[in-house]
Amino acid sequence: MLPSTPKAALWMSGWLSLMVVIAVAGREASRELPVFQVMEMRSIIGLFMLYPLIHAGGGLAAMKTTRIAHHVARNVVHYTAQFGWFVALTLIPLAQVVALEFTMPIWTAFLAVAFLGERMNVWKVLAIALGLLGVGLIVRPSAAGLSAGQAIALAAAVGFAVSVTLTKSLTRSDSAVAIIFWMLVVQSLLGAVPAVMVWRWPSVGGWGWVLVVAFCGTFSHYCMARAMQFADATTVVPMDFLRVPLIALAGWLVYAERMDLFTVIGATLILAGNLVNVRRAPVGAVRQAG
Repeated sequence: MLPSTPKAALWMSGWLSLMVVIAVAGREASRELPVFQVMEMRSIIGLFMLYPLIHAGGGLAAMKTTRIAHHVARNVVHYTAQFGWFVALTLIPLAQVVALEFTMPIWTAFLAVAFLGERMNVWKVLAIALGLLGVGLIVRPSAAGLSAGQAIALAAAVGFAVSVTLTKSLTRSDSAVAIIFWMLVVQSLLGAVPAVMVWRWPSVGGWGWVLVVAFCGTFSHYCMARAMQFADATTVVPMDFLRVPLIALAGWLVYAERMDLFTVIGATLILAGNLVNVRRAPVGAVRQAG
C-alpha cells in the first residue's frame, strides 16, 4: 500500500485513545488482581474479541506465517515490558509512567535505522528531541535518582522499543490482524503458568475492568500495526508523544494527580514535536504488508 502520513496519523489517533483508557483500566484492574492474571485474561479474552477481524481476513488459514520466530521474539520482549508497565502503573503517577515510556522513541529510532534500513533526517531528529525535552520537564527525577517505579517504567521503555522495531519488520510480510493474533497466542502461552499460580476470581467490577483492558489492549495494537503499514517507525512513534499530555489529563481528572506548569510546558513541547514530524515527514517507500 502507498505510504501516507495522514493515514498513519489517523490510525495513531485510535491507538492514543485506547491507550489512555487502558492506563486507567489497567491501574484499576491491578488494584484487585495480580498483574500476571490481568495480562493472561487480557490475552485470552482478546482472542475472542479479535475473531471478527480474523474471520473477515480469511480465517485461521490467513493467520499462517513464515516468521514465527520473529513473532515469538517480539512477544517475549513485549510481554516482559508490558508486565513492567502494569507494575509501574501501581507505583507512580500515570503521567510519569507514560513520560518515562517515551524514552522509547530514541531507542526505536536507532533500532529502525540500524536494522530496518530507515533513514534519519533532521526533522525526525528535531521531533524526537522536542518530545524528549518535554518528557524530561514532566518527569523531573529527583537528585537521589529514579524511584523503583520510574526505573521499572524506563526498563519497560527499552523493551517496547525493541517490540516496535520488530512490529515494523513484521508488517512487511504479515497483515496487522496476523500480527495481533500471534501476539495474543504467544502471550497467552507465556503467561498461563504464572497466572494460574496467582489466580483469584475477580469481582463483577474486576471483570469489567479486565474486559476494558482486553478490548483496548487488543485493538490499540491493531491500530499501531496499521499505522506502521503507512509510514516508517521513525515517523509513527513520535506521534505517540501525544499520549503524555493526554494521560496527564486523565490522571488529573480521574485521580486528581497534579498537573503543574512544567507538565503544561512539557506537553507543549511534545505537541510541537508532533507537528514538526507530521508536517515535515517525507514520503518514502513502504512495502505492502499482508
